[in-house]
Amino acid sequence: MERRSIRGIRYARRLGQALAAALAMLALAGCGTNPVTGERELQLVSQQQEVAVGTQQYAPSRQMQGGDLAVDPQLNAYVAEIGGRLAAVADRPLPYEFKVLNSGVPNAWALPGGKIAVNRGLVVQLADEAELAAVLGHEIVHAAARHGAQRMERGMLMQGAMLALQVGAADSPYAGLVVGGAMLGANLVTARYSRDAELEADRYGMIYMQRAGYDPAAAISLQETFVRLSQGRGGGWLEGLFASHPPSPERVAENRRTAQELPKGGQRHQERWKARTADLRRRQPAYDQYDRGVAALAKGDAQAAERHAREALRIEPNEARFHELLGDVELKRRNWRGAVDHYFRAKDRDPAYFKPYLASAIAKYESGDRAGAEPLAVRAQELLPTSTGAYLLGRFAEARGDAQGAYELYSQAAAAESEYGTRARREAARLGLARDPARYFQLEPRLARDGEVYAAIRNRAGIAVTGVRFVVAVVDRAGAVVTGPFEMNLGRQILQPDEVVTVPTRVGPYQDPAILPFVRFQVLQAQPLNR
Repeated sequence: MERRSIRGIRYARRLGQALAAALAMLALAGCGTNPVTGERELQLVSQQQEVAVGTQQYAPSRQMQGGDLAVDPQLNAYVAEIGGRLAAVADRPLPYEFKVLNSGVPNAWALPGGKIAVNRGLVVQLADEAELAAVLGHEIVHAAARHGAQRMERGMLMQGAMLALQVGAADSPYAGLVVGGAMLGANLVTARYSRDAELEADRYGMIYMQRAGYDPAAAISLQETFVRLSQGRGGGWLEGLFASHPPSPERVAENRRTAQELPKGGQRHQERWKARTADLRRRQPAYDQYDRGVAALAKGDAQAAERHAREALRIEPNEARFHELLGDVELKRRNWRGAVDHYFRAKDRDPAYFKPYLASAIAKYESGDRAGAEPLAVRAQELLPTSTGAYLLGRFAEARGDAQGAYELYSQAAAAESEYGTRARREAARLGLARDPARYFQLEPRLARDGEVYAAIRNRAGIAVTGVRFVVAVVDRAGAVVTGPFEMNLGRQILQPDEVVTVPTRVGPYQDPAILPFVRFQVLQAQPLNR
């Protein structure tokens, strides 16, 4: 147990270090040839680095986008078969992989190095196998033509760092919880492609379709459908495929021109498509019920959510997400034992997905079963490092007396804008006040009418504090102390979060406010209000 805990505690940190190592050895700014277009371009990221990033980010990116579709291995094999057929005729050999994700959001994406995923929510909207080939061919080009690598390179040039992009995974309910190195995958999956990159992926994707024996006209009908849907629907559609791959009449027109340039013919394979996707289409009413249940629970209607979840399970009793929704309902009701039972049913049906582990860890933690919660939190964090998991592991580390490990975990979790991120910021501040109290306060000098210097102290710890001690001094232009230092003690005075108090310092009197830039403060001590 202890060995697994250590692995879980340090997982996200190791992942971030591995990513940094994979990208640290950037080549000096030089030109290369794009393997798809043949054009000369600036290349800062090598193929080895592309493959490393894609390999490292593929699993956590799939986790945060819904996880693999475990209930339908035949569909996964079918999509991988079509993807492999297209990859075999691509202009760039890469270690391509293709996965179907368990998300109703109609989306598809590619990571550098050829790691590709398509959501069941998109598969169910396609008309035939050739349209699936159009989707996969498009994503293959994004990888083969270095579009993801180019986004990384632009980030390096503009920001001087590999993690310059901002997380914006609107189609994932968990992306806002992700911490550590997995944030890079969230960026690469959700960032919007440029107009030129989209047109390029359309064009060469159609060429790959033709080489593989498909009718390139399927790419036209696919884009026409997307344009129509983007104009008539919102919600998940606009948050998924259309956010990162915006459709447009221009793309339809360009696809028509490309089709005219290519040899005529090719297959659509409609009958084979119907046979291979029959199970997915049979389950679609259950997924519709599930989506309604998720929406109802988000609005606080646990009873309606439970009703939709049970109807979904009546249609498909082996889908882990439906059991998971019942767990969410019981978690909402604070029925911890009932929640754990449902989450364990979900875990048994899909043991590779992080959420049942994390959610059951929360339920056990809230019920007081800390020993039972820890291994679940460790496993969840191994699958996808989140602020919630880091917070829970921080609590367990602190309970064992590992204050340093707890502080590191709280600090990691504090980066996320979530409920547990907020909790973690408080806990990190609580432990950090003893380690580095100065980082939690902002002090500014102010000159009173009588010439005395006052200190305006802002509490930035996020928790109420007391016992603040600090020193004040005046330095010259060389930084040498000319007055002081004087120690100030606020005693039992309480500073609430973000509260500002102004106190005299005994420094002065000065008539000229030009002295203020030479006043220095250093916080020596502070403590949480309720230690």
